[in-house]
Amino acid sequence: MLYNDDDVLMKAVKEIRANKYRINEAYTPFPVHGLDKAMGLPHTRLAICSFIYGLIGLSVATLMMNFIMIEDWPRNIGGKPSFSYLQNMPAFVPIMFELTVFFAAHLMVITFYLRSRIWPFKKAENPDPRTTDDHFLLEVDTAGHDLDALSKFLYETGASEISLIHNEEHA
Repeated sequence: MLYNDDDVLMKAVKEIRANKYRINEAYTPFPVHGLDKAMGLPHTRLAICSFIYGLIGLSVATLMMNFIMIEDWPRNIGGKPSFSYLQNMPAFVPIMFELTVFFAAHLMVITFYLRSRIWPFKKAENPDPRTTDDHFLLEVDTAGHDLDALSKFLYETGASEISLIHNEEHA
């Protein structure tokens, strides 16, 4: 079903869930604040992945600088000693920061694409192209429900248009 306003959509999601209907997916033209909580979606664990990726970047930076600047090719730059990594660590902080951010950012993009199943050249799964412009779409599971009563209820929640689509995956 399609909605024209995000506030109406939020109210409808709460009513639909209160009446024990299952919402499969929501398609919106922009992020709607609080929609994930209203739909009852679990919290994401992507922040944990980002932290781990940052630690990997920090480790790579530390090992790389220790090997390059201390063990492999020590240089006297500006009179600074190169006997140990700890003596030179203040000079290495910007590199450690940059590689931490670099690893976290790039690996998070890859994780997001893999988790969202967005592959190169993949056909879009958006059921209605109007949701990329100004409409909001909710996909509700109709299995085991009276379609006439459900349609009447959904129109009462503020839906502007309702379409029944038979999905082979869930049949």
